[in-house]
Amino acid sequence: MLRLDGGGETLLLVLGEGPPTLAYWGPRLPAAVDEAGAAALSARAIPGGGLDGGETFDLMPEAGRGFTGHPALEVHRAGGGFITQLGFVETSAFDGGHEIRLADPGASVELALRVALDAETGVASFQSRLVNLGVDALHLTWMASAALPLGHDEVMLFDGRWAKEFGTVRQRLASGLVVKENRTGRTSHHAPPFAAVGAPGFGEAVGEVLGLHLAWSGDQRLVFERLRDGRMQAQAGELFLPGEMVLAPGEAYETPALYAARSETGLNGLSDRFHPFVRHRILGGRREARPRPVHFNTWEAVYFRHELEELKSLADLAAGVGAERFVLDDGWFEGRGDDTTSLGDWRPDRRKYPDGLGPLIDHVRGLGLEFGLWVEPEMANAKSALLAAHPDWTLHAGTRVQPLGRGQYVLDLTRPEVAGNIFAQLDALLAAHPISYLKWDMNRDLTHAASLGRPAGHRQTRAVYALIDRLRAAHPGVEIESCASGGGRADFEILKRTDRIWTSDSNDPLDRQDIQRGFSIFLPPETMGAHVGPSPSHTTGRRASLTIRAWTAFFGHMGIEADVRDFSDAERARLAEIIALHKRFRPLLHGGRTLRLEVPDPAARAFLVAGETQALVSYAQLATPATASPAPLRLRGLAPDADYRIRLLTPARRAPLSEATASGQLLETIGLPLPILRAGEIAVFHLASREA
Repeated sequence: MLRLDGGGETLLLVLGEGPPTLAYWGPRLPAAVDEAGAAALSARAIPGGGLDGGETFDLMPEAGRGFTGHPALEVHRAGGGFITQLGFVETSAFDGGHEIRLADPGASVELALRVALDAETGVASFQSRLVNLGVDALHLTWMASAALPLGHDEVMLFDGRWAKEFGTVRQRLASGLVVKENRTGRTSHHAPPFAAVGAPGFGEAVGEVLGLHLAWSGDQRLVFERLRDGRMQAQAGELFLPGEMVLAPGEAYETPALYAARSETGLNGLSDRFHPFVRHRILGGRREARPRPVHFNTWEAVYFRHELEELKSLADLAAGVGAERFVLDDGWFEGRGDDTTSLGDWRPDRRKYPDGLGPLIDHVRGLGLEFGLWVEPEMANAKSALLAAHPDWTLHAGTRVQPLGRGQYVLDLTRPEVAGNIFAQLDALLAAHPISYLKWDMNRDLTHAASLGRPAGHRQTRAVYALIDRLRAAHPGVEIESCASGGGRADFEILKRTDRIWTSDSNDPLDRQDIQRGFSIFLPPETMGAHVGPSPSHTTGRRASLTIRAWTAFFGHMGIEADVRDFSDAERARLAEIIALHKRFRPLLHGGRTLRLEVPDPAARAFLVAGETQALVSYAQLATPATASPAPLRLRGLAPDADYRIRLLTPARRAPLSEATASGQLLETIGLPLPILRAGEIAVFHLASREA
């Protein structure tokens, strides 16, 4: 038996003749454990009407060993061999985990399954590697990172669309399969690889729940199944194009990592594990040394209209309200007058910038702001110097006419000459100018993802990683944002090489309340790009006050994306005040616990960010309240014995309190009295204990 401990959790893996069985995952066990008892309790009665030995359900179940559910491994050879029967070979330990080596000499394959448990957070990881030991090609149809047993049957999946990402949908696992697939070549807006499975009715603060995330930025599949004997499983893995994954003799395939965490306190308990895991393991703590700068992004202020003096004036106003980084968005490069041209030609437009980007960068930096730049390195337009010179440099399937997205083609980065050209262009830009930030966009789904006649979805995703890694190695001080038409590429693997996610192309604060709420389950707020947009919103056409626009952005990696020249003097002054508060509370916002709160009004959204001695509470009214007066907001995450000074930070007409003192126990039991809000209004409170 193998044991892993971490984050107050214990995993027990029972070893036998085949892959290991997950016998226990729960609160940390005493040092001395009755291993024989644990193994005995993991046995299951064999029902009639099936195979004599029953169905073995382990971390890598196979049809060849009698498993009739969705197998975790499916392979075949041209000669017809498709049976695998993995047997145990040996185990070896690595820091925080174990590798279990399995082999099937009859199928000429070897599989290594790596299981780890993070010592700090209790987040588990599962990853598998398959090697073809045969003399002919091995066709791999499906390979899960692992198959995990489920103790409950309510499945929460993530859903959405462009400008409405990170919604959630729930269903009970009654019988058979529930499958969620993404075939867009990125994590997608409608099927990102996150899920939670828990006790029926699990909520933000109650219920046992298992959180799952496949760290992969391309096509993927999530599988949930109730087997005919009542057991339930979850699998996750990369989704291959037809005939894509063929292993030559000696070749290997490694799955993406499947990250999983367990909570007995609902979705907030999952966030308590995943947020520090992302901060310290995925990001590696690389952005904790300094605060994340407040952005000013030019997109919804000027779009493609780039005039130097106008941009300078916007930079002046942005600096005046407290922005710390100026990001020049789409429209700056050679010939880019609209979205039909010039992607791939990463040189400043000589008509818009006759002296290059230097004069604008010098002006921005002279104001004390950093300078950032928008790029879309994976794409090219037909109308570009790049494709004029190299028309075959795109992903394409021979002469077949492929559907386009935003009028652009996907560059074949699996070819070294293509990736090398793009790297050289970006490297030259970063070497020539003090650019501290790249907004790396990806604005279309992949279709006809073929390279030189072979399917290339997997290789393209790996090539994107390699290009970013190469650029980071050459320019380690440059931060990179992952954007894909908004939140279309959000996962832990892309975050290993980027620094934040552009959460959504919608800056509408009412939609953003739900988008950011869903995002926050697995990802911490400092990775969440959140901007103060214009009114009316450019995506929804809805008008919203500066108060709710600014305070909604306040709780993420804050920025401004609007023409601040259209703001009144009073609005700019108010925005400057809120940005100043964001900077004051940035260590709390970007290092505290995020706890989503459940409220009786279905048209309201509430959450808090709690630190050791202080907290910030947000209550937003998205539509007309259900009752004439809101119920008190019962707070979680506070020290019960501490007395908190409460201060309302937002203006309110009918507020029962603007300042008070109460204990954490009273605030959890009685609750915080709320002002009466109209649709589109927000109340934000600051709580500080006497020790703060």
